[in-house]
Amino acid sequence: LLFEMLRSTRKHSKSTWKVLIMDKLTVKIMSYSCKMADITEEGVSLVEDLYKRRQPLPSLDAIYFIQPTKENIVMFLNDMSGRNPLYKKAYVFFSSPIQKELVAQIKKDSSVLPRIGALSEMNLEYFAIDSQGFTTDHERALEELFSENALDSQKYNACLNTMATRISTVFASMREFPRVHYRVAKTIDASVTTTLRDLVPTKLAAAVWNCLSKYKTSIPDYPQTETCELLIVDRSVDQIAPIIHEWTYDAMCHDLLSMDGNKYVHEVPSKNGSSTEKKDVLLEDHDPIWVELRHAHIADASERLHDKMSNFVSKNKAAQLQQARTGGEISNRDLQKMVQALPQYSDQIEKLSLHVEIAGKLNNIIREQGLRDVGQLEQDLVFGDAGTKELINFLRTQLGVSRENKLRLLMIYAAINPEKFESDKGEKLMQLAGLSADDMIAVSNMRCLCGPETKKSSGGGFTLKFDVHKKKHGIRKERTGEESAWALSRFYPVLEDLIEKLSKGELPKDEYYCMNDPSPSFHGLPMSSSVRTSPAHQPAHSMRSRRTGGTWARPRGSDDGYSSDSVLKHSSSDFKKLGQRIFVFVIGGATRSELRAVHKLTSKLKREVILGSSSLDDPPQFITV
Repeated sequence: LLFEMLRSTRKHSKSTWKVLIMDKLTVKIMSYSCKMADITEEGVSLVEDLYKRRQPLPSLDAIYFIQPTKENIVMFLNDMSGRNPLYKKAYVFFSSPIQKELVAQIKKDSSVLPRIGALSEMNLEYFAIDSQGFTTDHERALEELFSENALDSQKYNACLNTMATRISTVFASMREFPRVHYRVAKTIDASVTTTLRDLVPTKLAAAVWNCLSKYKTSIPDYPQTETCELLIVDRSVDQIAPIIHEWTYDAMCHDLLSMDGNKYVHEVPSKNGSSTEKKDVLLEDHDPIWVELRHAHIADASERLHDKMSNFVSKNKAAQLQQARTGGEISNRDLQKMVQALPQYSDQIEKLSLHVEIAGKLNNIIREQGLRDVGQLEQDLVFGDAGTKELINFLRTQLGVSRENKLRLLMIYAAINPEKFESDKGEKLMQLAGLSADDMIAVSNMRCLCGPETKKSSGGGFTLKFDVHKKKHGIRKERTGEESAWALSRFYPVLEDLIEKLSKGELPKDEYYCMNDPSPSFHGLPMSSSVRTSPAHQPAHSMRSRRTGGTWARPRGSDDGYSSDSVLKHSSSDFKKLGQRIFVFVIGGATRSELRAVHKLTSKLKREVILGSSSLDDPPQFITV
């Protein structure tokens, strides 16, 4: 966006400053990726909305970053045609491929043509939510593609086609050409009708493949052979991940605090120190303490923050004086006052005090809501160490548990034992939990995601009904060799297993098909070591050089209050040395635990893993979708 779009206009433009014009979607794409200061640095003095009345600036050039829709083209032509155009010259960049008819419409206007400095397809129509995550902005995908009413083919097809176009622009912008793996319909069987719901991954894979095939001829330098892997699955591969309490710092913040996206409202002392004022802060990659702690267990994060605080005090005389004055522990309030007393440390103390406040709030909520007991039962249900009896006992005795947490427990139970809700047992459990008829809808929707009755295949896949003869009904098996020092760390998303299987070339063939059956030199298929290492058979790599400023590396815990930026300094580690990228796309919303898993697997597999989804859902949103 900054270099290939904004900076490219400098060569041909005579005006030093330019106007940047965007529509509702592209302004979001830009705001997820860049800060206003970045844009200004590239010579943009004003950012405008395509659909608002704008002041004519005939001495300035304009950059349009817009979707290639009929309405947007009409607005653009209105701006630039006739005797008095709004701007001197226009550099137009489309977020996805434009239809030929719309190009013809632009060419038809002879007054506009000489005023166009560039007309280009940027092919960048997705939201970068993280250095290794993106969404296509389809928050209602579950409803539009999987609900009983999804047969309204217009909505269904529009949702699928836009999603496919946006996923494809990820590969266009990164100059990658993937092998497209997808989860096949569970019911391709003469005796059972295959529903539209079952076909979603198949249809999406075909639509993505169609877009990518066009790129091979339309984009200069686009790879002609496969350079990476893409796996397309839907939310039914793991219905528990969006509901269960995930105990990492990032997930807890978004689950338990009323955050607006990544925005947290932080209370700081006012300038005169007599009261407090509210300040919006973003919990994002530019905050080194956040980057270091986001995937840590909440107990680990709290301990590390305490250590940072102690280290800061031990190295700072003014902080020691404050400690002596208060006679012991420095409170968060004292820390905030220090910001004013020690301006040279203000940025470090502010970040530290912010995270101390957040961790304190989270630990209070965990205590007040009795979440440790809830979390223990959730994980016991998932791993088969608890069943109906323990759930009934919990609902009878734990009267202080909130309605939402009881609902989440029952949704997990319904995902593991859908058959129990086919009799009146489910209704009795709902009554015991004191849940309403509306809540019952959320629980029965979980059963919709289960799909038709199938027994667990011996191929090790993840169908969601289990063989009744098994003693343990848990959906997850314990992972060996990954024991954690922290309680409630057993849970892992199914996606983690699938990515590892894909990396080894071990996805069950009866459940996952590939659009472009790979050639023998494809990484992961059995072949002799001599073939694997010979230069002629090296797998192709992305045509776009790898960035070296990623933040995926295992954080090096900094031992003082303000040098967490060591995470960023040490983590440029060798994206260049990594193997082919793995992309995985989840239709129907991804979770924070899945985002954490792709960061973890990048280090483990030595391949950059990127997670895409129709949206990123936290439990409160997922339950109410």
